[in-house]
Amino acid sequence: MFDDESCRPAYQQFKQALEQYSGKKLLQLQDSSDKAQMSMGMTFNVYHDNQGVEKILHLDLIPRIISGEEWSIIEEGLKQRISAINLFINDIYHDQNILKDGIVPKELVLSSRDYLKPCIGLNPPKGIWCHITGSDIVRDKSGKFYVLEDNLRCPSGVSYLLENREIIKQAFPGLFTGLGVRPVSDYSNMLLNMLQHLSDKPNPTVAVLTPGIYNSAYFEHSYLAQQMGVQLVTGQDLIVKNKNVYMQTTKGLQQVDVIYRRIDDTFLDPLAFNPDSMLGIPGIFEAYQAGNVALANAPGTGVADDKAVYAYVPRIIKYYLDQDPIIENVPTYLCSEPEDLAYVLENIEDLVVKETNAAGGYGMLIGPKADPSEHAKFRKLVKEDPRNYIAQPTLSLSTVPTITSKGIAPRHVDLRPYVLYGDHIKVLPGALTRVALVEGSLVVNSSQGGGSKDTWVLFD
Repeated sequence: MFDDESCRPAYQQFKQALEQYSGKKLLQLQDSSDKAQMSMGMTFNVYHDNQGVEKILHLDLIPRIISGEEWSIIEEGLKQRISAINLFINDIYHDQNILKDGIVPKELVLSSRDYLKPCIGLNPPKGIWCHITGSDIVRDKSGKFYVLEDNLRCPSGVSYLLENREIIKQAFPGLFTGLGVRPVSDYSNMLLNMLQHLSDKPNPTVAVLTPGIYNSAYFEHSYLAQQMGVQLVTGQDLIVKNKNVYMQTTKGLQQVDVIYRRIDDTFLDPLAFNPDSMLGIPGIFEAYQAGNVALANAPGTGVADDKAVYAYVPRIIKYYLDQDPIIENVPTYLCSEPEDLAYVLENIEDLVVKETNAAGGYGMLIGPKADPSEHAKFRKLVKEDPRNYIAQPTLSLSTVPTITSKGIAPRHVDLRPYVLYGDHIKVLPGALTRVALVEGSLVVNSSQGGGSKDTWVLFD
């Protein structure tokens, strides 16, 4: 909100409004928003947590505000990035030109756990692999944006973004119109239109595939299905006959044309991928290959989620688009590279070390916050399996004022915008701002105790 001592222009009107509230009134509003989230069912499950299953993703009432000028950089940068990543995924499952030309090491891609051999030669509907993307963006103390990682398998969080906006509208009525905040309420229509675009039928049947009620993002699965007016199904609700997919309904079998799947790639079909999967639908991959059902995101996209592949995205952009990246990566050390490995082992106390296939804040070491025993543990893990780890410098993430029990204080944040790829690439003019609620913490993941903020993108 502040640049040294002066309030940034985008925040000035909100700051004036905020000053009308006492600390007690703000805490009352905050308590009301927490109760609203619980009553709306805006909860998620934290695995391995003995305190209880359901938690709310705490919404801090003070929004993050981004000017239109700043947002245009994010928007164009993400469009560029998704275009290149889509071309990359298509290439590595077909001609593999980028591997033959040595731009990305062949072994790095082919050794990825998410490079799926059954997808070699696959041609997804309309040539689109990554239909829904939630790339995480951070900002350093100089104000520069960086992409921290890409989420292309089953990016979550957009339902919280949409519901956060409704709650904040009630907390600060009238401010949205005066400030010129871009609306986000059209996301469900955007998502449905994108999914329908994947089918050649004039009125295709769309469904959301969920692992079930015990999944951490089940609220989101049910919310999006409801908002789009489509069926929410589990693997048990679907059956494949003659390479077509059907829902089992009280009126008999109904063919499904497009599935927004919230199940990880390898659990989709026990016949094609993981034979132990109890969540998927036997034969659905064969139906997909035959062009009788569309899946979003396409199986095989997870290879671009690999944090080692992420390190090569700037080169991927240059290779396919002949452009420099509009938003740069965070500098990244690949532990599979001998020089990088030596540097990481020697400087682990100053670095953030991540598993290449982990998510949700798990499998990660924040060097400056860890003790010597944790440093030693991760040195051992990295030495045993260098391909499974990357490292990055500890960025001084930007902060946004946040309501705490002791008053308003700065907390570190990141940004997750949502990108849809249908007839063309669209970026929702808003994002899920995730906030590290613990003082000094850099971990914003909800599974690690993080919260969220509404993100206001201005028209100007």
